[in-house]
Order: sequence, then structure tokens, then C-alpha cells
Amino acid sequence: MPNTPNTIERQYQLIDTEKSKEIIQRAMDLAREEIPKGHVATYIPELGRVDPHQLGICIYPLTGEKICLGDYNVRFTMQSVSKVIMLIVALEICGRKKVFEKVGAEPSGEAFDSLVELDMNNDSRPYNPLINSGALAVCGLLLPEVSFQDMLRFSREICSDPGITLNEAVFDSEMKTCSRNRSIAYLLESKGIITTDVEDTLRFYTKMCSLNITAESLANLGKKLANDGVCMKTGKRFMSSRTARIVKTLMLTCGMYDGSGTFAIMVGIPTKSGVGGGLLSVSDKRAGIGVFGPALDAQGNSIAGCKLLREISNVLRLNLFYDPEWNKEDEEEDSVAVDMIEASVGI
Repeated sequence: MPNTPNTIERQYQLIDTEKSKEIIQRAMDLAREEIPKGHVATYIPELGRVDPHQLGICIYPLTGEKICLGDYNVRFTMQSVSKVIMLIVALEICGRKKVFEKVGAEPSGEAFDSLVELDMNNDSRPYNPLINSGALAVCGLLLPEVSFQDMLRFSREICSDPGITLNEAVFDSEMKTCSRNRSIAYLLESKGIITTDVEDTLRFYTKMCSLNITAESLANLGKKLANDGVCMKTGKRFMSSRTARIVKTLMLTCGMYDGSGTFAIMVGIPTKSGVGGGLLSVSDKRAGIGVFGPALDAQGNSIAGCKLLREISNVLRLNLFYDPEWNKEDEEEDSVAVDMIEASVGI
């Protein structure tokens, strides 16, 4: 009988660093071909000025060297990736029961800023904390407990990035064009989900979305999540094991909005996207991953970033369900499955 620990270690071990860099570089070249099919988030005027051709990635294995390529150190605003940090803090401070009294844990099947499911659902709660309505509900819980400065300090620490700041230009731009989020927030107030001042809640949420980060910042955060919420370098625990599990599970099922199911099948890495072009990915017990690619697909996810993760997921053993036996699968059968998924036929 094979030794179980060695088997697990062999399957989880990332391949040679230099070989990994070659694979990632080839994948980036393929991913760049997707950029013309996407667009930046013009509904936020300041984001509409971002160069859509940028693409960068940082992979930070639990063991081994950090791999950074492309525009990995370019600063961009966190946007919806901040929902992960807000959820972590809410679960730790308010507790699981209180959080899920205000918000559900199911995929919505609607766009990230939709009001439809919120208004039509018999349950007053937003479907999950990783869409706008759910994150606003979480902010309503956080507002009496922590200040924005507290959240900024925590974000810097958990991302191992003291350079994180509030992008005032983006914040101002978003506050001037946030009619939809304001409508969602007042609807939540009418349902008794938000009990704090709506405008204060909206400003808190928008400030968190407007934090300047890098792909490397996200990889640092992802690595802590991949290591059960613990910083490997210092040994500091940033969250309980339960919180880490809840967050990673929601990232897999809800983190890519109404494209979450297809992404889970094609890539298999718990990921949270943001319309600033960021992708925070957690390859559990393997690595934290940060990607930046501001050109977005129809769901609001980085179009080149998703392609990049899809290309490297299995070959670098990052897929949550990775199994070495996959190498023996018939390529023709795999391509049929891919065609079915891409045609939204289902399998």
C-alpha cells in the first residue's frame, strides 16, 4: 500500500519553478489573444480610463518560490475582490450565525449588481455575500464594529502589502455613479437587512472597493487562505479554520457571479473576481494566486485572466480536484466536454 502522506505531497507539489514560468508565459501569450473580445468597466468612468491590454499574474506556492510575470505589480482597485476581506472580518467579528441571518450562501444566477433576485425572492436576504447586495448587507453588519481605517490596516496586513491605499479618484467616480448600488442598499433597508445609515454603509462599501492593490497583493492573501488562514512566514492566524473553509467554498460556488459554475468546471480553483480586472484564486494547500487583466467578459470577470487560469490549472496541478490520472484521459473526449460547456448545453 502506498504511503498516503507522500502521495498527497507528490500530487500537491507544484512542478519545477523554471518549467512553471515557461508554462505560464505560454499561457499568457494565449490569454492576451482574448483581450480584444473584452472591455474595461466603463460604467465607472475612472475605470474606463485603464489600459485594457495589461495582464499580470503572481503565484505564491506554500512551498517554493513566488512566480511573478507581466503586470503583476501594477496597482488597480480591488472592487468586488474586497468582498472576500469584508466577509472574513464579518465572520470573525460577528460570527457565522449573525452573518447568515443577513445573507444567504447560494449562487444567485443573476448579474452581480442585479436587483431582480433580491426583490422577487421570498427570503429577504441577498443570495450570497459575494454579490453587491450581499456585500452591502455584510457592510451593514461591519459598520458598527469597525472603521474604514481598521479595514484598511487589516487589508494591508492580510495582503502583506503596506502600500495599499484608497484610490480617491476611483472612490469619487464610483460615488457619483452608484445609483444602482444605492437602490440596492435602500431596498435592503426596507427589508430590515441593513439597519445602519444607508449612505454611511454605501460609502464604507465603496471605499473598500476603491483600495489600490496588485496581483502580488492578492497572491499573498490567497496563500494565507490556502494555508488554512495562517501566514506561513510569521505563523500568525488571520482567521479561524471555519472562516477559511466558508470563504473558499463561497469563492468556488459564487465568486465568479453568474459564470461561477462554468468556471468551476473548466478551471476548478476557488476564485473571486472584481471589475477592476483582479482575480483572487486559492489553490488549497498548494498556492495563492493573483491575476490582473482589466478587459472584462460579459459577466464582469477578467477575460484574459480567466483564460490564463484555465490554461495553467491542470498542468500546474492547481485544480482543486487535480488527479494525476487525468494525464491518461482521452483528449478527444475532453474536447467534447469543453464544447458542450462552452455551448451551455450542460453535461
